[in-house]
Amino acid sequence: MRRRRFLASLLAASGAALTGAALSGCGAWQGGGGPGRSRLRARFVINPAARRWNEVGRALAGAARAAGYETGTGTKVTVSGLSAMTAAELNNGQTLLDLATPLARLAGDVEVVVVPGDSRFKDFEGFAAQLLARPGATPLAGGPQGAPDHLLFGLIAKGIGADARQVDYTGYPGSQEVVTALLSGKAAAATGALADWREGLARGRLRALAVSCAHRVPEVDAPTLLESGVRVDFTDWTAAFGPEEMPGESRDAAVRMCEEATSSTGWLAACRAAGWVSIPLGGDDFVLWLASEVERTRAVLHDLGLINSARATTCRGSCGNGH
Repeated sequence: MRRRRFLASLLAASGAALTGAALSGCGAWQGGGGPGRSRLRARFVINPAARRWNEVGRALAGAARAAGYETGTGTKVTVSGLSAMTAAELNNGQTLLDLATPLARLAGDVEVVVVPGDSRFKDFEGFAAQLLARPGATPLAGGPQGAPDHLLFGLIAKGIGADARQVDYTGYPGSQEVVTALLSGKAAAATGALADWREGLARGRLRALAVSCAHRVPEVDAPTLLESGVRVDFTDWTAAFGPEEMPGESRDAAVRMCEEATSSTGWLAACRAAGWVSIPLGGDDFVLWLASEVERTRAVLHDLGLINSARATTCRGSCGNGH
């Protein structure tokens, strides 16, 4: 129950921020009056839906300012992500499609499957064989139940043909507790953001079996899940959202801002420094991707036994009319 309350509080924080954005309305346009400002620029207030997205919000705001946009006043743009969507599903709440207008996907944390340095699993194939044969006797660990780490293990189980409901998963509030579980033998393997494992991997206390994204990560000596025969491309993604009833003109301006910001050298430098992968996708393409991500998330939560059934996706704001 405590894990469910944790996710419910995350959803409440995200929902409050997104609802506040909807109530605040849309910002004004300003002229480019002076030299070098020949075209109109919109103004934006870029805020995270919860503290976990503070850094991404700051990076987006900085890249937007570098591209010539003013921030701090104007149209509200909220940075949120996969965890908020998952929390909504677990608590029968509204998804990000219901609460706001999808604008653009921004970045993601690569997840890594790790084992203790002296684990008997020498590669991902050995681990997968054990998980397939004895899913209930292969203790796994990661973030809170139903959070992205748990989702990834559910996707892996499905990808190898294991019964996800039989997976023995324990959620912990932080990465240090997960490391302790691994090193004490309480968990055979864990998943989590690469940034959380860097020190343990560098010191040899932990060993990476696979990375979750589609392409290898230069600093990690491990294959991708795709290379390992599991059809999974996964990141703990973040994205930008506008107010729920966002006028088409404001929405288009915000999408342009996100696209310019995420294509800048400053944004890419911020991603490298933080260990994120830049995965920009804007406008209607993002809306379609997000709808598919909602369906994938519902399906894996159902496979894990965390929700009773997958609900039909309802698109609002940008769905169906191109805006």
